[in-house]
Amino acid sequence: MTAAAIDPSAAELLDDAGLIRRSLTEPEWFSALFERYGRRIYDYAARRLGAQAAEDIVAETFFVAFRRRDSYDMTRPLARPWLYGIATNIIAGHRRTEEKYYRTLRRTGLDPLPEPLAETVVRRVTAEVEERRLAGAMAALHRRDRDVLLLVAWAELSYEEIADALGVPVGTVRSRLHRARRKIRAALGDTDPTATDPTAEEK
Repeated sequence: MTAAAIDPSAAELLDDAGLIRRSLTEPEWFSALFERYGRRIYDYAARRLGAQAAEDIVAETFFVAFRRRDSYDMTRPLARPWLYGIATNIIAGHRRTEEKYYRTLRRTGLDPLPEPLAETVVRRVTAEVEERRLAGAMAALHRRDRDVLLLVAWAELSYEEIADALGVPVGTVRSRLHRARRKIRAALGDTDPTATDPTAEEK
């Protein structure tokens, strides 16, 4: 896939499904999808596994997506949930690495990424959230609950998009998110730093 082989202005006129459809006969067009979402997937993976592993996760995500592009549902104009679903499944294979990452962060307070964990997750919460406590609470979550929580907090997907990404009902997304937030609040003294919308649980 070579980005230089396609016309960027022409790519901008196509939605994600259009790019994928065109890539079925002209594979180089899939590179435009990487241009749209590669950095977002990287940031999401880096927050879950650390910066060192993120590049491999991104490469594998788009490799898998490219191989599966002929099965993509072309009625869905946005491929974002699909890509995050693939990335989340790949990250699932690194569950122990992820939990070790959060435990190390809890113990040392040293975040290898440019922005502290709390600053990224806590966009609408006061700055006094303690990063180490948050990391410890994240490590203690069940992987499926953590997947949903971080797809809301870091990928900023809607409940419907998360359901699509993970292949579960919206009700399951809500119950997993509720459970994860309850545990996070308990660990942080009734503060939920992952809620981008204070009334999100009521929706």
